[in-house]
Amino acid sequence: MNRIDPTARIEDGAVIGDDVTIGPYCIIGSQATIGPGSTLISHVNVGGQTTIAENCTIYPFVSLGGPRGPSSGNNDSGRLEIGKHCTFRESVTIQSGTVAGGGVTSVGDRCFFMNNSSVDHNCRIGNDVIFATSTTLGENCQIGDFVFIGGLSIIRDSVRIGSQVMIGGLSGVHRDIIPFGLVNGDHAHLQGLNIVGMKRRKFTKERLQIMRSFYQKLFVYPGRFADRLAAVQSLRTMDTAIAEALDFIARGQQLCMPLHSPD
Repeated sequence: MNRIDPTARIEDGAVIGDDVTIGPYCIIGSQATIGPGSTLISHVNVGGQTTIAENCTIYPFVSLGGPRGPSSGNNDSGRLEIGKHCTFRESVTIQSGTVAGGGVTSVGDRCFFMNNSSVDHNCRIGNDVIFATSTTLGENCQIGDFVFIGGLSIIRDSVRIGSQVMIGGLSGVHRDIIPFGLVNGDHAHLQGLNIVGMKRRKFTKERLQIMRSFYQKLFVYPGRFADRLAAVQSLRTMDTAIAEALDFIARGQQLCMPLHSPD
């Protein structure tokens, strides 16, 4: 049974699943879909072609599926797709995709967005991602699974962040971050591996030792980065995490590096 406050406005055409709670002064657009078991506490705006999967919790003053901000180029709105069991705390904003940019902004399952965090159009966010307070994600970014982004951090447009990355608070991220990386700084630099996160994902001591050795050979050993990268290719069969990191590097151009890189 749905529980819809009489002050909420739900436009004709909106699809509301079973056992949904829509609190006071929420506005649901005609192209929106709210999945079963979801809760919109109050003053929530869901616009555009937005689909919210089941069991999401959305706090006051969240805006989902709005158009991109004013800029040059094609501004036709696409879709926003949100996965299961996500939580959006107060004043989170997530834009829909644009037709010119691929048509969709997507958020995976079990993501947690703390208050005032913001996601621009055409971003792809994986599963189990945490955005701390006032995190800002520029357009066309790609975020892997199990990523934590510290408070007041800014991710530049079109940056890729690999899975299980930890980004410290107050960071400005301008370049791609390898999977399992730990970065920090106003012009963020690679500080090592996200060992805490890897332990939480049940990495054994043996796997951690293998990854530490890989990191040292790629980022700390002397010589040109291109030569070090070529030298570690033979390690990809030692662990799937190494293969994931090498594949990630191969798909990009600008990589976040240690502050004192030997290059």
